[in-house]
Amino acid sequence: MYRIGIDVGGTFTDFTMIDEDAGVVHFHKVPSTPHDPSEAIATGIGQMLTDHGVAPSQVSHVGHGTTVATNLIIERKGARVGLITTRGFRDVLEIGRQTRPHLYDYSVGKPPVAVPREFRVEVDERVNAAGDVLTPLNDEQVLAAAKQFAAAGIEAVTICFLHAYRNPEHERRAARIVAEVMPDAYISQSSDVLPEFREYERLSTTVLNAAVGPKMARYLERFLQRVRDLDIGHEPHTIHSNGGLMSIATVRQYPVRTCLSGPAAGVVGAAAVGRAIGSLNLVTFDVGGTSTDVSLVCDGRPLFTSHRHVAGYPVKTPMVDIHVIGAGGGSIAWLDDAGALKVGPHSAGAVPGPVGYGRGGQEPTITDAEIALQRLNPVALLNGRMPVHAEAARRVIEQRVAEPLGLDREAAAEGILRIAAANMSRAIRAVSTERGYDLSRFALYAYGGAGPLHAVEVAEECGIPVVIVPQEPGTMCARGILLSDISFDFVQSEISLASEAAWPAISTLFDGLRTQAQNWLDDERVDPALRICHSAIDARYEGQNFEVQVSLDDTGAGGYAEFARRFAEAHEREYGYTVDDRNVQIINCRMQAVGQVVKAPLAPRHIGGVLEDARLGVRKAYFGAEHGWRETPVYDRDRVPTGARFTGPALLEEMSSTTVVGVGQHVSVDEYGNLIIRLQGGLND
Repeated sequence: MYRIGIDVGGTFTDFTMIDEDAGVVHFHKVPSTPHDPSEAIATGIGQMLTDHGVAPSQVSHVGHGTTVATNLIIERKGARVGLITTRGFRDVLEIGRQTRPHLYDYSVGKPPVAVPREFRVEVDERVNAAGDVLTPLNDEQVLAAAKQFAAAGIEAVTICFLHAYRNPEHERRAARIVAEVMPDAYISQSSDVLPEFREYERLSTTVLNAAVGPKMARYLERFLQRVRDLDIGHEPHTIHSNGGLMSIATVRQYPVRTCLSGPAAGVVGAAAVGRAIGSLNLVTFDVGGTSTDVSLVCDGRPLFTSHRHVAGYPVKTPMVDIHVIGAGGGSIAWLDDAGALKVGPHSAGAVPGPVGYGRGGQEPTITDAEIALQRLNPVALLNGRMPVHAEAARRVIEQRVAEPLGLDREAAAEGILRIAAANMSRAIRAVSTERGYDLSRFALYAYGGAGPLHAVEVAEECGIPVVIVPQEPGTMCARGILLSDISFDFVQSEISLASEAAWPAISTLFDGLRTQAQNWLDDERVDPALRICHSAIDARYEGQNFEVQVSLDDTGAGGYAEFARRFAEAHEREYGYTVDDRNVQIINCRMQAVGQVVKAPLAPRHIGGVLEDARLGVRKAYFGAEHGWRETPVYDRDRVPTGARFTGPALLEEMSSTTVVGVGQHVSVDEYGNLIIRLQGGLND
């Protein structure tokens, strides 16, 4: 049987197919179809099955990562949303937090409010922080709001009442009233989407869930139909932001949880490969067509967060801690009002794409700079399936960048790449050195279609000594989907002081979360023998405003001592100190339900022969002002033998990407087919 992983990116849609019995991995890539992402998915699956002689009945699993929800938020193309909230709180969404999006740049403003004020309706109701009802819900006011929304053509309704995380009954009753008036509306309740305190983040997350819900549901229907049309009987799963899989039914209910769908899969896959090869500390470096996604893997495990912004809007759901910047192969190079060269964040995307792709692009991009310097194949990509228009790429670099700046073409193209590398390096430092991690102890794990093109320059700038490039790096996110388990996160706010006496109540709360987790795993039809639950507590010292997350093995009545010890360790690691005489406050209790998926093992990949057998030829490539143009050997990555060792410069081409090895850098190929590039020292380092 075969398992297929799919990652829908801004420029390409990537596929990985694993033969469960033989452990053989196949890779594929097709241009994305932004007007309907499911079209590229169907095309790619059909081509893969045909190319490898696999019958649809032999497909046992389809997992997919999607950017649909993210793009709807970024492009502000979600559904029109109406909001019903507690009287006096309609403007919470607009007031937000008293912080600026950018401390020193006054041109950076807040994004538009996700719900216009005329569709933010207050009703009489009030529950206190203990969950006690102070003011009953006024049903007539909810009914009037629903009629107003229906008359205005509102597609989705958010219901968010103060302290509903402690007592959700008013929200549930309001949802029933709205559903009677608007049976086709998409309804999101904050007590269901995010039962946590902090009303602004809870409200923002629930509004975004409602905004992307209708269009996400329509996309999922098209996706499911295309899979059925291919005669694949297995219902697909979707990866969500915490790196786990969930059913289509769960995605329909919580689409906001897919905001980092594809990038999270890449981090999960990188961590799995790192554990297999004994490289437990990684900086994951995923460069695609529109963005660069960076994250840390420490001791073999990705780092997680429960609070981030998407296009300026707070999204407070558990997710892999990924930092995203607008720098990818399609990022446009442009001159600002002062004549300074900038790169990104706007991108040529899949359509029209870089000029060198010949699809109508008119603006110079990072990819065009790589083609102009011949680091990227100037004839064709994707194993010859995509022609490259090298002269057009050179011309646009010269006309739009070199001539206005008084530079030659090589200096202009190199300038574009250096600016891109500086932007990428800042993103890496934001998740590492700025948080106290020593990058000299990490390896840069480079993937995505453009990651291996930039990896060695970025590693040099950040002081990272080793670069690891996996096999077919452009499909790593699709591969990561096949290494992910089914999972979902449950949370309950419980603001109380931690103590031995109070711990039995916390233990009881975890029992309730565990019941929710088991019920969800029942709905996902997970075998009881494959179930695991992970527990954690968000906690802080009394008087602090931000929490650290403390993983727990023991949530039973005697687990307080373990919690206290682990909290001190977590606080020391995050902030560098502990305050032993101050009370600790528990904020949220968390439970992650995991359904283990049978995965094809990461099998060693043995390629025999000698390095010269993999040589495709030689071409001149530019390696910066220091080294200039060099006659550079070009290798077919798929034929480079296991155990090979050589010194750069070199270019290694494969279907999904090209790896650049700098002058004097040392390369070895491990038993899993990974390229290990050492930037310092000799071959034996």
